[in-house]
Parts: sequence; C-alpha cells; structure tokens
Amino acid sequence: MRSITAVKLAEMRQNNQKFLLVNTLPSENFEATKIDGAVNIPQYHSDFAKQVEEKAGGKSQPVVVYCASASCDSSEKAAEKLDDAGFDHVLDFTDGAEGWKELETASTL
Repeated sequence: MRSITAVKLAEMRQNNQKFLLVNTLPSENFEATKIDGAVNIPQYHSDFAKQVEEKAGGKSQPVVVYCASASCDSSEKAAEKLDDAGFDHVLDFTDGAEGWKELETASTL
C-alpha cells in the first residue's frame, strides 16, 4: 500500500488513469464526503474486499481508498484489508475528502 496526496490524485484523474475510487466511510457519511466518481463501500463490512474486487473488476486493478480527512483512519484500515486480500495496486488517499475540497477551492481562486 502506498499513500497519495490530493495533488497526486488530481494528476491521476487529469491523466485519465483507470482506477476505482472508494469512499470507505459509513453510507450515512457518503454524501458529505463524496468525490466525483467515487463509490461507497464501508470498510467495516465483512465482505469489503469482495465488494471492492467486484466493483474494480479484479484484484489487479488499481484502487484508491479515502475517508473524511487526514485524521481519519478508515482508509488506512481499508488499504490494509485490501493488501491482505491480495490486491496488487492499493493507494491510500490520506488527505481525504477534506483535502480534496481544499485543493478544489485553491484551484478555483
């Protein structure tokens, strides 16, 4: 598992890299922390890795996980679960939704 920042995620999106973006928070928090193109798969579900594999189209596909902010550990736990399940390319977007919103705000100034 590697960690990435908001700038790196923006570069990946700008370069049209193929990856699954997963919001790992409970569904009731999804709308408040949603990044365009993300799917919501809460990391605490017992079949989390299976759901991610189905959405990604296999364990060899890149997966970026995120949660609310840098102080949230949900995405780190999710990344560890995916690593343990044998996923090849897991990235933990450590800045989270808060970091993404900050980058978007800075980009529009």
